[in-house]
Amino acid sequence: MADNVQYVADRIALMDVMLKYTKGVDNRDMALYRSVFTDDVDVVGFGADTYHGGDAWTAYVKTALEAYGPTQHMLGPQLATVDGDTAHCRTDVQALHYLKDKPNTTLTLWATYESDMKRVNGEWKISRHKLVPRGTRIQAD
Repeated sequence: MADNVQYVADRIALMDVMLKYTKGVDNRDMALYRSVFTDDVDVVGFGADTYHGGDAWTAYVKTALEAYGPTQHMLGPQLATVDGDTAHCRTDVQALHYLKDKPNTTLTLWATYESDMKRVNGEWKISRHKLVPRGTRIQAD
């Protein structure tokens, strides 16, 4: 029974990591956003570069968000496998971005986040994060 309780607690905590991720991006709360990553995180799939380290990745995201007005990242159900203090999570995302210079134009991204997480001082953190794009659409109102 105790194993089941821990599994359920871990699953909720893993989902909360991704919810903090989206809240941090959409609210432009970079401290919250940074808090979901390990110091040595590797991030791939967001363009040609690989980003090493939570600070470098957060700095890139802060700069990239300057092209957008409001954003909304909506997550689908998360599929996760937990193995002790490590986990692999697959989370679908639909991200709506209003373009800052063209507020009546939106960019919608459909993608999957593939995130490896590990428990650090009792908290789950993303240690490897990959964006797998499924499609994009730019639409002017």
